[in-house]
Amino acid sequence: MVHGSAYLYGPVQDDLHRVESYLLGVAKVDYAWLADLVTHTIGKSGKRIRPALTLLAGTFYDYRLDLLIPMASAAELLHTATLVHDDMLDNATTRRGRPTVNSLWSAGITVLLGDYLFANSAELVSRTANVRVMRRFAQTLMTICNGELAQNFMAFECNQTREDYYQRIGGKTAALFAMATECGAALSAAPEEVVQALERYGYNLGMAFQIADDILDFMGDAAEMGKPVGSDLLQGTLTLPALLLLEQHPQDNPIQALFAERDPEANLQHTLDLIRRLGIIEQAYAVAREFSATAVRSLTILPDTPARHTLEQLADYVLERRA
Repeated sequence: MVHGSAYLYGPVQDDLHRVESYLLGVAKVDYAWLADLVTHTIGKSGKRIRPALTLLAGTFYDYRLDLLIPMASAAELLHTATLVHDDMLDNATTRRGRPTVNSLWSAGITVLLGDYLFANSAELVSRTANVRVMRRFAQTLMTICNGELAQNFMAFECNQTREDYYQRIGGKTAALFAMATECGAALSAAPEEVVQALERYGYNLGMAFQIADDILDFMGDAAEMGKPVGSDLLQGTLTLPALLLLEQHPQDNPIQALFAERDPEANLQHTLDLIRRLGIIEQAYAVAREFSATAVRSLTILPDTPARHTLEQLADYVLERRA
């Protein structure tokens, strides 16, 4: 059990301050307007789970902070860049309770800011001078873009399967978690079997994380999440709870009416009520727990260290969080 964010990342908690310094350094540019854009985007700290995973994965062998801090910072910048573009595609007006870039500036500025952050993250990765890590970063960026494209092409389509969903979130979320843990291990000169084990851990943790996030969209608190409850469905995105409802109640499903824009508000509320009443939230959490347990099993070959214990606890945390 993880108790409080002050203890969330165990042995690397203090080193995350150096990641924050790197991120703030991205805003130190000659142009005041660009500095304002970047500061607005990265100034409000999230949980920083991706850089923390990079550092934790790097602790088991040669803990080279001169390599790991740039990589950890790159992982967070890559994530932030995807959020900038996501918000524009979704026409989102808030993120973590703050106005999004696209709600304050034009679409063109939003796209270019996301590109700027992508470029900065790539430059940070290049500081590792590790060809494997640089290639993995590029592959991950392509995978994330594929996942985003898949989500947009499949929007408002009710004939999706769970496998479609797993592939989509594997590309959008789990790929970045897997990159963080794999690259952290690789930069510490870990044996290949350890690198692969940590990559599997990151992937499965990312799957559990995203499923839990998607569940919160149906039963979380809008103020805590910083977005309206049910916003995924309103954007035409089918997540696991909605897919389970469609699987179990294929006839006269309110999601079909919602996607056909027949009384969206009433059908959204009907969908939320059904998902909560029919035990679908519990079913979705059971799937998330399976991915979480698979992640933990991947750690069995690692040395018994505080970092390993922290990784095990994070597998619980991603299921327990409420925002």
